[in-house]
Amino acid sequence: MKRLIIASALTLFLSTTYAADAFTDAMQQAYAPYRVALFKTNNGTPDEATKSVQQAKQAWKKITDQFSAQPPAPYDRDEKFAATLETVMQVYNQAEEQATQKQLAKSHETLEKVREALADLRHRNQVIIYSDHMNAYHSVMEQILEENKKILAEPDGIQQLTAKAGVLIYLSEKLRTEAPEQYRNNAEFTKLIDSQKSSVDALREALFKNDAPAIHAAITKLKMPYSKLFLKFG
Repeated sequence: MKRLIIASALTLFLSTTYAADAFTDAMQQAYAPYRVALFKTNNGTPDEATKSVQQAKQAWKKITDQFSAQPPAPYDRDEKFAATLETVMQVYNQAEEQATQKQLAKSHETLEKVREALADLRHRNQVIIYSDHMNAYHSVMEQILEENKKILAEPDGIQQLTAKAGVLIYLSEKLRTEAPEQYRNNAEFTKLIDSQKSSVDALREALFKNDAPAIHAAITKLKMPYSKLFLKFG
């Protein structure tokens, strides 16, 4: 699924258009409590996490009740539309149960499936929103976070990471250039996107110096600036 998010986003970046249909608008509004739920299951207390998942679930229930029987264009020709909405609801049910049982790491991992399901839904219907750019960056960033130690241990590890970082740098620039106008005019967005860009610039500088310890240190600092940006604007 992560490869699908990256491939679809990179393909569509060349001719980005933003949809303005009722379902996409509602989905983006429901994404706000979803982002909080992701954050709370990763950083909050069990009570905070459970409450946030329940709020995100309730927002999604409203969408399901409103649109599952009669989706607007362009989703009206998607045979999997209603099934996808139900799948997302099932994910929320599972994440809520896990959070209630204080299994926050599992709940967080389960919630990631919402991001993937909705990205796939939009891709099938040729709809692009800013979240798709955030998702593409996130997928490459997570790969680098997970694999950098193993890669750096290889003889050509720095060269391999430089290639991966090239993709990350490209996607990082897209986070800035593809931001909606209301984001670009927002002082908080500017501050957060500058912080996110600085983390990528630090990685690029470490790679240019062929400094393995500095490269690893820079990689460990990629996630927090992204997470702050995603929580508010992703």
